[in-house]
Amino acid sequence: MTHTPLLKKCLFLLSAFLLITGNALADETYDPDTYGPEAPIVWEKPARATFDHKIHTMDAGLDCAACHDDLFAMESKEESKRETFTMEEMAQGKFCGACHNGNDAFDSSTQCASCHFPPTEKIVFTQPVKTVVFDHSIHTGKAKLACESCHKKVFTMKQGGIEAVQPFKSENPAEKRQYLVDLHKKYCGTCHDSSQAFGYLTRCTVCHIGVKGLEQKANGTAEKETHAKKNS
Repeated sequence: MTHTPLLKKCLFLLSAFLLITGNALADETYDPDTYGPEAPIVWEKPARATFDHKIHTMDAGLDCAACHDDLFAMESKEESKRETFTMEEMAQGKFCGACHNGNDAFDSSTQCASCHFPPTEKIVFTQPVKTVVFDHSIHTGKAKLACESCHKKVFTMKQGGIEAVQPFKSENPAEKRQYLVDLHKKYCGTCHDSSQAFGYLTRCTVCHIGVKGLEQKANGTAEKETHAKKNS
């Protein structure tokens, strides 16, 4: 295919225009007065979460008055001081829930990782069974599961929620076994059934480390910290 000199010239001018325009947009200075603070806001209370003004203003086209002061006070992190700044309130259309209702934007009860950070430290359960370790990173990182895969249908989004359940007491071995079977099926066993993930009746020590295992884990951490200090 041949190009005439005029066509070549037009293509060159179009490429140059697109390049200059692209560079101009890339070099556009972020205006905090128009788009809000450039750095994301990170809340530690009532739960660790992040908010990015740019996504809502520059990308979505909202102006400051869309949220301030009717939904959020203009003062930085002021809402974190309120006891009502909760997911329950958002589900009722307050705060983020005014838009994140599943119609205007994704529902606040979904896409949790868009705002929240999965725990990085392993969780150690002492109730209703001692001692069980759970690692979020294996499930959210390696397995690529979304938070809502387990929360809220299987586990409540509340720290210590499972441990608040009254422990089962019985001297009957059959009742104890049935209780443990039902417990696994209700929680981890919803996935760990040998079809989606390894079965809860196999590879028990992946999660159940026992009291001795917990002590070894704690001692191992302490030894590592002591060794690091000696070599620092």
